[in-house]
Amino acid sequence: MREMWRSMATQRWRLAAAAFFGVIAAGSTVALMGTSGWLISYAAEMPPVLALGVAAVMVRSFALSRSVFRYLERLVGHDAAFRGLTDLRVRIYDRLERLSPVGLLRFGRGDLLARLVADVDAALDLPLRVVLPWVQAAVVSAATVALLTWLVPGAGLALGIVLVIGLVVVPWIVARIAARAERRLAPTRGALSASVVSSLDGAADLLAFGAVEATVADIDRRDGELTAVAKRESAGLGLGVGLSTALQGAAVVACLVAAIPAVTEGRLEPVWLAVVALLPLAAYDVVSTLPTSALAYQRVRGSAQRLNEVLDAPDPVHDPRDAEHMPRPPLPLRCRGLEASWPAPSSLSGRADEPVLRGVDLDLASGERIAVVGPSGAGKSTLAMVLLRFLDYTGSVELSGTDMCALDSDAVREEVGLLTQDAHIFDTTVRENLHLGDPHATDDDLRAVLARVGLAAWLSHLPRGLDTDLGPHGAAISGGERQRLALARLLQAERRLLVLDEPTEHLDPQAADALIDDLLTVTAGRSTLLITHRLHGLDRVDRIVVLIAGQVRAVGTHEELVAQGGWYADRWRAEQERGDLAALMGQIPAGTALVR
Repeated sequence: MREMWRSMATQRWRLAAAAFFGVIAAGSTVALMGTSGWLISYAAEMPPVLALGVAAVMVRSFALSRSVFRYLERLVGHDAAFRGLTDLRVRIYDRLERLSPVGLLRFGRGDLLARLVADVDAALDLPLRVVLPWVQAAVVSAATVALLTWLVPGAGLALGIVLVIGLVVVPWIVARIAARAERRLAPTRGALSASVVSSLDGAADLLAFGAVEATVADIDRRDGELTAVAKRESAGLGLGVGLSTALQGAAVVACLVAAIPAVTEGRLEPVWLAVVALLPLAAYDVVSTLPTSALAYQRVRGSAQRLNEVLDAPDPVHDPRDAEHMPRPPLPLRCRGLEASWPAPSSLSGRADEPVLRGVDLDLASGERIAVVGPSGAGKSTLAMVLLRFLDYTGSVELSGTDMCALDSDAVREEVGLLTQDAHIFDTTVRENLHLGDPHATDDDLRAVLARVGLAAWLSHLPRGLDTDLGPHGAAISGGERQRLALARLLQAERRLLVLDEPTEHLDPQAADALIDDLLTVTAGRSTLLITHRLHGLDRVDRIVVLIAGQVRAVGTHEELVAQGGWYADRWRAEQERGDLAALMGQIPAGTALVR
């Protein structure tokens, strides 16, 4: 709750103004009811018309002020709430930026979406449905009790007791009944969102393997759980509304019981009896919203707890308080005794028992290109996460002689660029995607960098050129074109050290080989770390590092490693055999029977 309160505190003056307008609007409602009762009762005695003038004007004034001040309360209150929500949302996204990508692994995509949308939006209820209604109810109730006490002390006491029950006891009962349901509501909603998002992401595979029916059944089951939780919540609210209605009737009866003897004994004018009867009705109209407010408070608490799990998640990388300046060119890389492990997914803190990287030594001179190869799970991508300061480490990783632990992680990423196997293409134009690398690049600059990565012909065939929309995740283009576009974006950013993490992972062999050839061409003379499991084209890099089970097992050129034998030589021969077989199959005419 602290973050929600903190966000709303930034708008305290607007919220105070909204509370003021709300109190006047609610007070006008009570005053309108009381004045109307007095006017009707007094008019029944057939007094001179002029004697009714002041009361008639008051009725009109209270009726108008109720509408005007209620409008002002809604206008100012919602403006303050949305401003506070904006502040909260910005701080949540700032936190996500610090956690991404490693720190977000414990949150599912759908669950994280629910936290960012439904749970953040729940902060609106804190001022609008919790704070303001309670402030209005408390102030108006106190004023109403004071007026009735002045008229009939017994009626004021009776109304005060009933209003305290309505202000405190009934909301507490509703909150207690709804608390268990509210604790389950946000997680259940997140689980449903996660199921829907994962099902949409994997729709093609679900269709291909005939798993659609089971997936729909799982979503239906989760939806049923959410509905059941909502029903339990509604039961508590229904009880609260019923109790409020009963207390409203009890307040009227109690006030009349106290006021009627005062009228018969001559201590109270008969025209005031209607006022005594109607004021409790009007006061309880204000108090009757509090069961809903109690329910909203429980919802806000549940959402706040889920947001706190994101806000309190430990930083995957700990930046120094007094970060050193990023060293300027040249930018050599030197790793000694590097060890790194991933955060345990089942805990907010703690690390995996076994490090993924163990005692890695690595050198990359300025302008040099090296390749890091090895089997799946060897720790190649972990190395990339360390070099981008997405993951903490032990040992030493130096850039230009300065350990990265002494540098700000954002400053490191301004000099070290990354191209991943699933680089994200945004649902916008070619131009806007490339402007992420350099917002000030001209169209000529963009065309030039696309030509460097082999996309000049592709660009010329696009219907709107640089203004062509690429669709969600670049769905309108092929996998090879997505990777080349991401490479162009990286080159446009002019990073001094390039880390290319499995850039050909999802491509067919021919497209992968073509992309590797172009990668090695455009990175000539630039400090580049190529992480790959394919060995095509590695005779063009300066050195190759073989990483197996998190340890460096061999270092050398392509020719040296082939001659040495071991994993690299075996992998190279296997790729050559597959390539020869593919070439042979390509020479066989279509339709030829291979088995008789």
